[in-house]
Formats: sequence, structure tokens, C-alpha cells
Amino acid sequence: MSVKCNIMCDSTCDFTAEQATERNVTILPFHYVEADKPNGGLCGDDDLFQSRSAHEFYDAIRHGATPMTSQPSQLEYDEAFQAAYESGVPTVLFCISSALSGGYNGAVMSLDRLKEAHPDEEIRIYVVDSLLASTALTLLLNEACNKRDEGMNAERLVIWAEEARYRVHTLFMVDNLDALHRGGRLPKGVAVIGDALDVKALLHFNLDGSLGIRSVARGRKKGMRKLVDYYAKNVKIEDEANVCGVGDADVADEGFGVAAELRSLDNSLEVLRPTIGPTIGSHVGPGMLSLVFWGNDRRKDKAVTKVKGVRVAK
Repeated sequence: MSVKCNIMCDSTCDFTAEQATERNVTILPFHYVEADKPNGGLCGDDDLFQSRSAHEFYDAIRHGATPMTSQPSQLEYDEAFQAAYESGVPTVLFCISSALSGGYNGAVMSLDRLKEAHPDEEIRIYVVDSLLASTALTLLLNEACNKRDEGMNAERLVIWAEEARYRVHTLFMVDNLDALHRGGRLPKGVAVIGDALDVKALLHFNLDGSLGIRSVARGRKKGMRKLVDYYAKNVKIEDEANVCGVGDADVADEGFGVAAELRSLDNSLEVLRPTIGPTIGSHVGPGMLSLVFWGNDRRKDKAVTKVKGVRVAK
């Protein structure tokens, strides 16, 4: 059966290069650079750890590197969409949450230019704001590939994705919130809450794709326990594959430990084990551990309140 649509995604999805090839996904790379060391610091394209290993990248951060990230340029979006247009195959681009990056808006601007250049044609290229990132985007993208391979066309895939993104549940632990705050991904109040209490913050995605603290834990072992407990309480498979994702930023042993705990709950569960890529890694640093899975529609979760401008789930 011929593929009814092509899929693209930015490099925040945490696929490996091999997975992208196997699943027939075109990756649009973000970029990273140390602002004060553009030629001698930690810099490059987010090429899914092909030119630099994950350990080399995160070890550089452990030793003081502070890379900043940038989204694909307008030229890069233009070239990707032009290639999609010339292929004649309808295409869907999945983007990191618009609450965390300007990538989605940049892609929309580029697509608008392509449509203006061909006013008499129907341009069947679509851009999806995933409202997710990293391991969560990996899970959504993996299932999108399954749907495409089962015969879903581009238009139906967009409709599916814009509903399915709200059923992706995410909980992730970071060692330090400072980098997320400095990069503008967390309000100062959120960072202060985690650091002042000297605890490990467990974060999630709000419905608008921004980040918030869902829980806290005294130490990493208790944080890992909370990840597993959160899965056990909230997992719900509907029409997706029985799969979850455990991502890590150079703490593979902990990631495999969480994966083993999850499989002890369900030995038929497939656990994806992505490594957190350079783009997200530049903001979370080494030590991030994330868990994502399919659950109920998060828009129906009423147990969310506002605390000092931060969404905190009870």
C-alpha cells in the first residue's frame, strides 16, 4: 500500500537518525551555540547526536558549557516545504509546542509564502502545533507514523493529532530549574518554588503547551517512584499502540530502571527509550528523566488550580 502522506518533524522529537530513516520522517534541525564562544564552544546542528554523542554533549554542560538554541531559519523551512510541494505527496509537519519556541510560527509563515506563490493550487501541506516537546513529542510522532502506515491521509492525520496531543500525559524530573528559567521556558516563580524547597521538581505540559510543576519529590529515587506511580494511576489505551516512552539526558541507568518498573506492571508494554536531544538538553541539562504515555483527555482534568501564576495540579 502506498503511503498517503509524508511526515516531517523538528529535531525536538528525540528520534534517532536511524529511527527517522526507518519511519520515513524528515527532520528539520534546530541549532545550538554558546553565545560567547561561537567558534570554540559547544555548538552545532541538532543532528540527533550524529556528530557528537549524548555523553559528550551533556558532559560539556557538566563542565560549564551553556549552549543557547535557535529554531530552523526561514530558508530552512522554505526549502523543506518546497521539497514537499515538488514531491506531490501531502505532508504534515509536527512542531515543538508554540509556548516553548517560535518554530511553529516560523513554519506557518513559510507555508503562507508557499501558498501565496501558488494561489491557484491546493497546497496539501499542514503544520501541527504539538503543544509538546521531547519524549512527549516522540510518543505522538511514533503513533502518527503508525496511523500513516495504516493508511491515514494527511487531513485525517492532522485532525487525529490535534486531539491526540491532549491524551499524551507527561511527567519529567530535572536536576535544576535555573536553565529552564534563564531560557524563558519557566516563569521565575516556578523555578523559585522548586529550588527554594530543595526538592526535585516534577514538571508537565499545561494545556497551552507551557510548562508547570505537577509535583515535587525529595531526591531522585522518590522522583522515579512518582513517575511510575503516575503512570499506574493515569494510563489508558484507546486506539493507540500499547507503548510509553522513558527519556533520559545521560542518565541511562535510571531510565532503564524506570522502564523495568513499568514492564513489571504490564509485560506487554513497549517502552520507547529516547535520549533527550541537544535542543531540549540545552535547556534542561544532564539528569532529566521523563515519562510519557497515553491517558484520558487532559482537557477534562478539573484538578488544576493557579498558584502564583503557575499551573499546579492537585
